[in-house]
Amino acid sequence: MQADPTETLTPFTGHACPQECWSCKGPVALEDLFCPTCSTIQPLGQVDHFKRLDLEATFDLDVNDLDRRYFELQGKLHPDRFATKTSQERTLSMQQATSLNDAYETLKDSLKRADYLVHMMGQNVLPEGCQLISAPDLLEEAMELREALAMAETADDIDAIAARAAGDIDDCEIGLSKAFAGEDIEGACALTTRLKYLRKLTDEVRQQRAKMTAMS
Repeated sequence: MQADPTETLTPFTGHACPQECWSCKGPVALEDLFCPTCSTIQPLGQVDHFKRLDLEATFDLDVNDLDRRYFELQGKLHPDRFATKTSQERTLSMQQATSLNDAYETLKDSLKRADYLVHMMGQNVLPEGCQLISAPDLLEEAMELREALAMAETADDIDAIAARAAGDIDDCEIGLSKAFAGEDIEGACALTTRLKYLRKLTDEVRQQRAKMTAMS
């Protein structure tokens, strides 16, 4: 019985493993988009987002390089290239393109990238933060900033909170760079959680500013 080409033939081991092309049976690597023997598009391999874009798994990405790699791969997967191909190949191209887009959107954003890296390191960062209970200082900081925002009466008040949050985000990202470089999982998890809070706060600041503008 012919194998389903949408199934991964080799379990993920963290590095490129040989598998078999569904079309010509030639050897392909998990991260290959196309078979090196027959050039047929391949099913998704169980590779992480970094490997999918042929990047080192690091927080300190060169965003311009990320953009270049993404658009180069996106061009190879454009639907027009598969308009005359079989339905199977069109399905696989859509799956590859969807996975590529997911990888790009995750790695492009510093918070999503940090969250993804923490998960790769074996830690779960929940939507409300993995350190919520064990980091009272973080919870206190979040409550203090939200209280200040609630009491803001002028645009200058809001701008001051926004500036503080922006500075804290910059500091947080610098800390994340050091934590990941030093393989400090606990520190990276705590900083990722703090970054979540700060990002959410900036959204609340924008909403508050919009309300104040509408009332003026």
